[in-house]
Amino acid sequence: MANPPTQQTTVVTKPPPRNHILRWVATFILGLIILVGLAVLIIWLVLKPKRFIFSVEDGSVNNFKISNDNHLNASFNFAVRSYNPNSKVSVYYDSIESRLDYDDQTLAFNVVSPFFQPHHNVTRLQVKLTASYTTLLSSVSKDLRLEKKSGKIELNLSLKARIRFKVGVWKSSHRTLIVFCPSILIDFSKSKTFDRTNCSVDL
Repeated sequence: MANPPTQQTTVVTKPPPRNHILRWVATFILGLIILVGLAVLIIWLVLKPKRFIFSVEDGSVNNFKISNDNHLNASFNFAVRSYNPNSKVSVYYDSIESRLDYDDQTLAFNVVSPFFQPHHNVTRLQVKLTASYTTLLSSVSKDLRLEKKSGKIELNLSLKARIRFKVGVWKSSHRTLIVFCPSILIDFSKSKTFDRTNCSVDL
């Protein structure tokens, strides 16, 4: 006589509570990332931010002199035009550093006064830099003397600003804005017209 079939009992084990919590946390973080991404995308589509526009409208040099031991003394003045083309974004320029270079050598540093720029606004900055007994490389000294004799000098102007955006009552955290104005041609003769120089902007 055959033995009756035996019934097998299946034991269902519940996942450890810790795995359940980790899965919930991962799902929450993923959902949060998606929501933040959607919020950023919506804000970008609504604001349609445009790149700021900078240009050098005028430039001059005074009291330019290179000593026999290759030291430079000179005063440089630039009129920089800043345009905010955005219709809803205003900008706080909390600090601005300016630097003047010739080839790979820095001739002078200075700071520019902070300012607030509303949307669709044009602000003109007076950037003044003074080279006070600046030590020059012998090769740079030689080239600068030659350019002085030619009546023109070609320089690079850089601005580094700490800025904040303002949209309505909302204000962003600080970001760094770099403005680079290359190959500014300055004529030692004040009677000559100045050629406007466009600048690149990196944010």
